[in-house]
Amino acid sequence: MTLKNLGVGKSGRILTVGGEKILRRRLLEMGITPRTIITVKKIAPMGDPIELLLRGYVLTLRLEDAEKITVEEVNI
Repeated sequence: MTLKNLGVGKSGRILTVGGEKILRRRLLEMGITPRTIITVKKIAPMGDPIELLLRGYVLTLRLEDAEKITVEEVNI
């Protein structure tokens, strides 16, 4: 499943980070790395972007970019 499909309040473990070279590097620099636990906190009223919690900070990400991140759902 991709991060885009993870529901509000759900958590997942990042498996892979895809995308073109520049996008992938930017995502990795923001802390979106494999084996990191990430939680979807909110979704904007129009559905894009989504607000995420990872590594103790909040990050907002476009759905287009979230689609490139593969996760497995985990229970915390």
